[in-house]
Amino acid sequence: MRKILVVGAGQSGLQLALGLQSHGYEVTLMSNRTADEIRSGRVMSTQCMFHTALQHERDLQLNFWESQAPKIEGLGVSVAAPGSHDPGPTQRAVDWVGKLDGYAQSVDQRVKMAGWMETFAQRGGQLVIHGAAVGDLDYFSRTYDLVLVAAGKGELVSMFARDPERSPYAEPQRALAVAYVHGLGPRPEHPEFDAVRCNLVPGVGELFVMPTLTVSGRADILFWEGIPGGPLDVFRGVKDPAEHLSLTLELMEKFTPWEYARATKVELTDAGGTLAGRYAPTVRNPVGRLPSGGLVLGVADVVVANDPITGQGSNSASKCAAAYLASILERGDQPFDEEWMRATFDRYWATAQHVTKWTNAMLAPPPEHVLNLIGAAGSLQPVADRFANGFNDPADFEDFFFDPDKAAAYLGSFTGA
Repeated sequence: MRKILVVGAGQSGLQLALGLQSHGYEVTLMSNRTADEIRSGRVMSTQCMFHTALQHERDLQLNFWESQAPKIEGLGVSVAAPGSHDPGPTQRAVDWVGKLDGYAQSVDQRVKMAGWMETFAQRGGQLVIHGAAVGDLDYFSRTYDLVLVAAGKGELVSMFARDPERSPYAEPQRALAVAYVHGLGPRPEHPEFDAVRCNLVPGVGELFVMPTLTVSGRADILFWEGIPGGPLDVFRGVKDPAEHLSLTLELMEKFTPWEYARATKVELTDAGGTLAGRYAPTVRNPVGRLPSGGLVLGVADVVVANDPITGQGSNSASKCAAAYLASILERGDQPFDEEWMRATFDRYWATAQHVTKWTNAMLAPPPEHVLNLIGAAGSLQPVADRFANGFNDPADFEDFFFDPDKAAAYLGSFTGA
């Protein structure tokens, strides 16, 4: 029986540990917190998982919250009109909703990671509650057939060198601020189904609103992404959750009053329901070398960390876990050497590269042909639907989004131009 160590208990680490466990591997999982500490702690992320990522969970029968979490059937885009955040009435230059082919769902990671961790232990997995340093891994690498590092923050990430060719940004491109709330009213447009709302305020940033399942039941996530140094970049140093929410709402009233209109009665889900921070999107070398010469393989955010502007973090983590699981199973009794590690990462990068390219494009001011696409989706429902479903399969953007000629040809297919 092959022995595998997974360090880090997030979406990818836990999904991979549970998947390996179900195939009879002897798996040890290291987490720096217990399930109870995770459940009662601060929110760790925003997350909206689309069909393909959810299917990976279903395949492993880990979709424990599917019947409770809101079924997100659409994805809407609104763009504030130029100058609309000056005093006076605010207009939206664009406002549409694309329908998803398969519904999306969001489960607060505090709920999911705590539940999955308990399941892993109940199924006989060895759970070690301990923060891991490079020195610890040096010791473990001699006792395990494979060590996987899925802890996307902290000292361990420094073992994986940044890949400058795949990492165009050296600095954070957005300041992030999250609040989980109860009491958000429905959007007057399409109140009959749940949708993620992407509100773009040119030159300022973005507000995402998504239905979720949290520790206290159904809720919504209010998520600001502010251009650094701009009017949304005001959350640094705000420690008080009530102050964080009040700032969130103040900015909504100013920049996205159509969303603020349904948020006048919201309250935080719990004292841990806010989060703020920033990080530079980075792709790293997937193989980490320990002082003793042992090798470890980086997983998900450790090796490909994109900005959350395209909502791909937990989707990518699920896809990475699925790709790595398949590679480990196919390897049989052969050694998990460096060549295998690089091939395993390449298998994941085949999908992740599209996510990275699209996400990095969305962080930059949109070129004219992208503005044309987003505008056309307001009157052409198939364009809105295709854009929405691109969140599930970002590879599709290659065919109509990046290249002005392809975008023109695609829109021309509707108008006969």
